[in-house]
Amino acid sequence: MIVGPSSLGHAWLVRYGSLPQSAAAMAVLALITLVVMWSGRIELRLDYLGAALRSVVQLVAVALVVAWVFRNPAGTAVYLAVMLLAATATSMRRIGVTRADAWRVLVPLACGATVAVAPVLATGALPVEAQSVLPFTAQIIGGSMTAASLAGSRFRDDAHAHWEVVEGYLALGATPRQAITDIGRRAAGRSLIPALDQMRSAGLVVLPGAFVGMLLGGATPAQAAQVQLLVLFALMAASATSAVVLVTAFATRFGAVRPDPA
Repeated sequence: MIVGPSSLGHAWLVRYGSLPQSAAAMAVLALITLVVMWSGRIELRLDYLGAALRSVVQLVAVALVVAWVFRNPAGTAVYLAVMLLAATATSMRRIGVTRADAWRVLVPLACGATVAVAPVLATGALPVEAQSVLPFTAQIIGGSMTAASLAGSRFRDDAHAHWEVVEGYLALGATPRQAITDIGRRAAGRSLIPALDQMRSAGLVVLPGAFVGMLLGGATPAQAAQVQLLVLFALMAASATSAVVLVTAFATRFGAVRPDPA
């Protein structure tokens, strides 16, 4: 398969292997993994096989859906909405909350994705096309989900562990939100560490996914770096927004009654 120049001005041609060739490479890699796990007596071989099979099924299904969206751009909003709901459900499980708190998770994720994607599209840094909006926004939603899950689970655990401090503030007349503000602030800050590390190490320790993907797709190194920087800055904006909005939304809940650990 050959990928040629696109509307972004890609000047290179990239030739990929056929489906049988890719399948053969994956089979060899899977065999290497299993042999290494067996020789190291790691009892996760069945888990690996299950995860490998699931990844193949999921990515094939996603590829079919994304291909349909590219042919029908009107479906972009629907696909992203479904992704946002799935991210909300995932974060809810990680934080350990019920459906009654779904809005406390959904709103931060939506806010994080919106404030990060809107400036990129408004400035024309990326074209308003399904081929650009869909993968970019999907990655930002994923980053928002990670930050929200980390902030929420840490907020809940710290509120439980330091409840005596919260009770002390409440006894002095503070509102639940005031009593737990410091704990929430620390939880939000610590949730940003993965995004910060990713920004610090980009290009030096690892080549980020968007950068590698664009190179494989035929972009020049300069174009790949440009898009990767957009992704990194957008991820930080989305992560910070999601974390802060989430701990604000849960402040009255976790500050009123001692939560169980997540």
